[in-house]
Amino acid sequence: MPLYEHVFLARQDVTSQQVEEMTAQYKQVLEAQGGEVKKTEYWGVKPLAYRINKNRKAHYTLLNIDAPAPAVAEMERQMGISEDVLRFMTIRVDEHEEVPSAMLQRRDRDDRDDRPRGGGRDGGFRGDRGGREGGGGFRRDREDRPRRDDAGQEAI
Repeated sequence: MPLYEHVFLARQDVTSQQVEEMTAQYKQVLEAQGGEVKKTEYWGVKPLAYRINKNRKAHYTLLNIDAPAPAVAEMERQMGISEDVLRFMTIRVDEHEEVPSAMLQRRDRDDRDDRPRGGGRDGGFRGDRGGREGGGGFRRDREDRPRRDDAGQEAI
């Protein structure tokens, strides 16, 4: 049978328990037609890139599916009817990955405490910009240059 990766987005105002119930319902649809869900990953509530039906966030869930195409089509049909599902996408793949998806790996990486601590998003590293006192390197470079008048002559 073909292998699929399926991601669906549920509205932000449903609870995570309701999302689990929806996932179980869609698993039953697939299993009733001879399919199987190999892996389920709940990625949590994440912000959307743009608003969808006045929602700014959504519950993300990944399903690794081993099922015939008609079973996947029926699951997608039921998702299209549901008001709680904002978007879904199914992709056919050659094989399923056994390791956690990139979304879960990123969360694990963010939880580690071996990052350098400091102010700002750059972890305290300010690079070539210098400290805050001088206003950065750009102004100093400009102040060090000789001033010129409209004719191109050096001004005093």
